[in-house]
Amino acid sequence: MTDAKGEGAPVGALEGVQVLEFASYVSGPFAGMLLADLGADVIKIENPDGGDPFRDWGRRDYNGTFGAMNRNKRSVTLNLKAPDDLEAARRLARSADVIIENFRSGVMDALGLGYETLAAENPGLIYCSITGFGGEGPYKDRPGYDTVGQAMSGLLGVLTDRKAPQPMGVSLSDHLAGTFAAYGVLAALQARQRTGRGQRVETSLLQATLAFMGENSATYFEDQRLPSRASRCQRAQVFAFTGSDGLPFVVHLSSPPKFWTGLLSASGLEALGQDPRFATRPARVDNYDALSAALQERFATRPRGEWLALLGAKDVPSAPINSLEEVFADPQVEALGLKVSLPHPRRGSVSVVANPVRFSDTPARHVTSAPDLGADNDSVLNAARVV
Repeated sequence: MTDAKGEGAPVGALEGVQVLEFASYVSGPFAGMLLADLGADVIKIENPDGGDPFRDWGRRDYNGTFGAMNRNKRSVTLNLKAPDDLEAARRLARSADVIIENFRSGVMDALGLGYETLAAENPGLIYCSITGFGGEGPYKDRPGYDTVGQAMSGLLGVLTDRKAPQPMGVSLSDHLAGTFAAYGVLAALQARQRTGRGQRVETSLLQATLAFMGENSATYFEDQRLPSRASRCQRAQVFAFTGSDGLPFVVHLSSPPKFWTGLLSASGLEALGQDPRFATRPARVDNYDALSAALQERFATRPRGEWLALLGAKDVPSAPINSLEEVFADPQVEALGLKVSLPHPRRGSVSVVANPVRFSDTPARHVTSAPDLGADNDSVLNAARVV
């Protein structure tokens, strides 16, 4: 079967669903891309004056920052402060199934593109808003970016040393908000199948990231102990080591006793099992630092690859701490096809990370690279005028 996104492209689970994306940077575009991968026709509405700011975070013909969030979409430029372009946006919204926006609270309402206005003309519309802090409360009008969401939610507090804090090198809050937004849209689409009605869907960097902190939060509710970066490592018996070649790796023992005995056998440290400090799992949790030091002393005597082979032979959960170069050279990553190439009009092809979900009947699609700014103005806007 084929569709409008590419000759011979498989029909996805969301085939026939049209999404308007009034969003930039990460959270909204990531949500839109997840839906586009599943077959939705996602039309990205951008300002004619440069479009999504991520377009400037690299080379103008294509850059990975923008490309990672915007594959499988079409781009239309509209100046939402100009009456004619605003009317064009409303015309598109009348026939859309979903709108995704990540402006500050109230911005879309001020433009005349808020949920109440558009739903009055399109009762089946699913309207997804992503903000920094939610649509109500004392912080609702504050600007929210990824690191602010990580910090406010408590996530950054368990990922870094609060006495010597460092921000993270990945936009966790943005991606979590985008993931939860897509999750909400999918639920609303299913509900519409039953009721025939659309609805408003809302999430925020704070809400999505705090939901991701559910385990830490529930533990805090139970014992009133503030978790730190080390807390889960101790409970889950997670360790990081460096081999004699300076290459890092991890071991995750969790709770099955076989992994502890396997670690002792692989490392040749069976005597540690008789040490009262390490004889039981609770004792190993209490004496985590001493155990980690003893293991590191041994693991510093041989190269990482040798230790991983020995640990693997004993079925101990372990892995190298890979650089991205190592990730994409790994045979398991290659076997899963997690790097895909997409056609590009000037570069020939560009590479992105594949959608992580497999479907037996309606596979996720990787058809087009991120669109040029306004590339689909004529086809989309002309079709809207006919409607």
